[in-house]
Amino acid sequence: MIGCLAACCEVLHAARVNLGYTDTVSPVDGVVVSRNVNVGQTVAASFQTPVLFLIAQDLTKMQVNSNVSESDIGMVAEGQKASFVVDAYPERKFWGTVTQVRNAPQTVQNVVTYDVVVSVENTDLALKPGMTANLSIVNASRDDVLKVPLAALRFRPPAANKDGKMRSAGLDGTRTGARRTGEQKEEEIRRVWTQTSAQEITAVPVKIGISDDTYAELLEGNLNEGDKVITGIRTENDNTAQPTLPGFGMRWRR
Repeated sequence: MIGCLAACCEVLHAARVNLGYTDTVSPVDGVVVSRNVNVGQTVAASFQTPVLFLIAQDLTKMQVNSNVSESDIGMVAEGQKASFVVDAYPERKFWGTVTQVRNAPQTVQNVVTYDVVVSVENTDLALKPGMTANLSIVNASRDDVLKVPLAALRFRPPAANKDGKMRSAGLDGTRTGARRTGEQKEEEIRRVWTQTSAQEITAVPVKIGISDDTYAELLEGNLNEGDKVITGIRTENDNTAQPTLPGFGMRWRR
């Protein structure tokens, strides 16, 4: 009788242990992002532990995994600021900080990229996991400085006098884009042309700093805020011919 009671106790203990295995407990507190099984579904562990739930530990702190090409990875470092936009909020710009620059290369169709992780605060829970972001990393920035358009730095007058001045009347009917080589090109790339009250254009030597796709920082140069610079020349009779569609003023021959 005692032997039967002991056997029953062992069976009861084993049943309780097996019942405890049926409880799925999350190792962290968070939010269930996805559920990969249904109630009553048989789960077999086999040689690989199955994924039952995908849990986000803290949605108020997100990270963006971006792929930076090998030509630009040398300018990326930890601590830099980064801005990005998502399709869900096209008018809103989110800001984050570069926290990791991973060394493992990723090669896709002979293009080598590196994974850069940007940490973002998501206190209002506007960002969702899996969103596609268009990321821009700030390599350098300046506050309260003068800036000059890059188009003004690329401007070249067709010809100039020895003193570097030219009357605007002599520019009618001409276009920019003359090629410069050697020392002239290197010297003129740091010039900005302005128009004086006497209808003359004058070259102003400048020294530029950092730049983006539109403007460049002005370090040195006789320019003040609000001064007008020349970015191109357009004459009064500069009429661009419009393309003519077939059948409208065109004669066709067989």
